[in-house]
Amino acid sequence: MVIKVYIATSSGSTSIKKQQQDVMGFFDAVKIQYEEKDIAANEENRKWMRENVPENCRPSSGNPLPPQIFNDSGYCGDYNAFFEARENNEVYAFLGLTAPPGSKEAIALEKLKA
Repeated sequence: MVIKVYIATSSGSTSIKKQQQDVMGFFDAVKIQYEEKDIAANEENRKWMRENVPENCRPSSGNPLPPQIFNDSGYCGDYNAFFEARENNEVYAFLGLTAPPGSKEAIALEKLKA
C-alpha cells in the first residue's frame, strides 16, 4: 500500500501551501512513507485526483483542492479529514494502515479492547 498525497507545488494560496506542508511534515515526523503527486506540474495527476475524489467529498462548486490523500487508489480524505484524524490520534486508521506498537493510536486501540 502506498500513501499518495496530491499537492500543487505552484499554488498561489498560502493556506493550501501550509496544509500541504502540515500533512507531509507530519508523515515525515512519524515516518509514514508517501509519494507526492504534483497536480500543478502533471496533468495526469490532476485529472486522476479530480476523478477519484468521491462525489460526497467534493466541494459544492469547483474542483477538489489539494492536499488530497489516497491509499493506493482508495480515497482517505482532504486536509480537514486528516486534521481531525490527527487531533483524535486516528491517523493510521484514517490512512488504512496498522498503527505501530507503542504509538498513541495503538495504545488507545488497546484500551478500547480492554
